[in-house]
Amino acid sequence: MKKRAENKVLRAAMAALFALTMLAGCGAEKEQAAKAPVVKTIRAGASQQSEGTYSGTVKGRYETNLSFQTGGQILSRNVDAGSRVEPGQTLMVIDARDAVQQANAGDAQVAQAKAQLNLAQTNLARYTELYRQDVVPQATLDQYQTNYDAAFASYQAALSQAAQGHNVLSYTNLTAGAAGVISSVSAEEGQVVAAGQTVAVLVQTDELEVEIAVPEDRVASLQPGMEAQVTFWAFKGSAKGVVREISPMADSASRTYKVRVSVPEPPQAMQLGMTASVSFAGADGGQGTAMELPLSAIYQTGDQPQVWVVEDGAVHLKDIKVKSFGKSTVQVEGLSAGDIVVTAGVHKLREGQEVRREDNQ
Repeated sequence: MKKRAENKVLRAAMAALFALTMLAGCGAEKEQAAKAPVVKTIRAGASQQSEGTYSGTVKGRYETNLSFQTGGQILSRNVDAGSRVEPGQTLMVIDARDAVQQANAGDAQVAQAKAQLNLAQTNLARYTELYRQDVVPQATLDQYQTNYDAAFASYQAALSQAAQGHNVLSYTNLTAGAAGVISSVSAEEGQVVAAGQTVAVLVQTDELEVEIAVPEDRVASLQPGMEAQVTFWAFKGSAKGVVREISPMADSASRTYKVRVSVPEPPQAMQLGMTASVSFAGADGGQGTAMELPLSAIYQTGDQPQVWVVEDGAVHLKDIKVKSFGKSTVQVEGLSAGDIVVTAGVHKLREGQEVRREDNQ
């Protein structure tokens, strides 16, 4: 009897332990099922660029290296990198003491030359009258005429030298020639700078454009005036671009040609330094532009190839057109620059399923 009772107690304990184990397992499964799966993704047009699409940087059409026209020690710097300036605004000031002395010396030379000119003019008038009275010969009159001409030339030279001295005095103030933004500052108060040394860079913001680097085997396909589509990494939307300038020489290091694409109607959010993508294969916001993806991103159950695109934390199928295959990549059309495409485990997903990106768990 006692043995039977012990067996019953043992069986009851094992049953309770099994039940607890099952409940714990079910809870873990429910918790795991409730958590969205992690997927590996790539942003189309961001980390890769395909034929006809080039990444670039937003720049101003006019970028001016600012420098003093005379040397000296900087006494004040009134702007920083990023400061907005207006035409005529004083940006920096250098020590003007030497320039003031130079201007004063010029004014003194003008006064001296003026006195010599007045004396020569008086002597010429006196001897002209004596010549008319046949008191002095022609040679004497010619001598005083020459003295007057020399004094007049000296006076004109003194005026020019004095004007130059006053110009140098005005050069001690560095002013903005146009409205824009100071993109960089390379001088500080107390620093001694030479004439022509760049101390700041002014970018005019009234006309922005995108600078791209085009390989030497593709530059022949571009021409000034060619239309392009410009998209931006920082915000959604696109803008129309036009090729304005193509560099005649390749960069000695990268062997690429700089191409400037103007944006006649820039978006309000477009700012200097932003990353942009320029496409020359259509003007539909990136649709129809070939983009490079890993082969593992392609999802195909019938005749229509597709990819999974992550939107608002869920995946959705998007039709694409395969243009060409590489060793481990594929060129596709139908994506928009900035689309987030799933690149692994595409056959384990379902429409509308919530997912977590690998780089944003």
